[in-house]
Amino acid sequence: MKKKVVVMGGGNGSAITTNALKKFVDEIELSSVISMSDSGGSSGKLRKEFDTVPPGDILRAVLSMSKYDYKFLRQIFNKNRIKSDGNLDNHSLGNILLVLMEKYSSDYMQSIMALEDAVEAVGHVYPVTLDQTDLVVELDNGDVVKTEGLIDRPDYDRNLKIQNAWLEPDVKIFKEAKEKIEEADYILMGPGSLYCSVVATLLPKGVFEAIKKSTAKLIYVCGNAYEEMGETGPKRLSEFINQLENYLPRKLDKIIFNHAKLDDKQLRHYKEKKWNLIEFDEENLKDHDV
Repeated sequence: MKKKVVVMGGGNGSAITTNALKKFVDEIELSSVISMSDSGGSSGKLRKEFDTVPPGDILRAVLSMSKYDYKFLRQIFNKNRIKSDGNLDNHSLGNILLVLMEKYSSDYMQSIMALEDAVEAVGHVYPVTLDQTDLVVELDNGDVVKTEGLIDRPDYDRNLKIQNAWLEPDVKIFKEAKEKIEEADYILMGPGSLYCSVVATLLPKGVFEAIKKSTAKLIYVCGNAYEEMGETGPKRLSEFINQLENYLPRKLDKIIFNHAKLDDKQLRHYKEKKWNLIEFDEENLKDHDV
């Protein structure tokens, strides 16, 4: 019997994990459960204009499930932006497509499944909730910041760190996402922004209970970097793990971390991308399987 593997997180990070795992679909049943609190860019505009859930993260998750090359599909459907004098300007083709299919079918899951069929996806993608909601965080000085866009690209003092996160309004988990989590043999979280991607997926009502009910091994794919201009979260691996576990019913079973030394070319690339390396504080990780 195939092992059931569920990837949880935002669109960019989870797509990396899904794109790697889809090579093993002969051995695993692959699903993604995706955060739905994006408020910035094309997704944010479409969400407000059409009173819909944000399409961008779902789009990337579906494209990463395709049997075809993910980078190529993402370039066509997501990265290339429409240039127009009208309302279509700076939207991605894939986002527009998903929203139009939802409005035509009056069923968001039907539009996702139609896109899965079109790109010949090898697994299925589920929104963690079908209700509109926003990510909210509290900083260590007590200030509250609302919406993912403002958390992901903060304009406040970057020395102020995120202490807690929740959703407003408080929404419930999508039934099919709940079932996939409960039935999973393995749940992989990340990579991606800790709060805007991974934690945001864990916050709808029912996610905590579904993971608790599941017997799945919990695996955190941390990557090795955080965005210099991104959310004001942790900088050390132990802090990433400890803060993530605040939103889980039990300890992580395994953490995957890239501690390879970067060569000069890679360092230049990270500098261009404005990525900083996560500190591998091995001395604080003795209680975890890294």
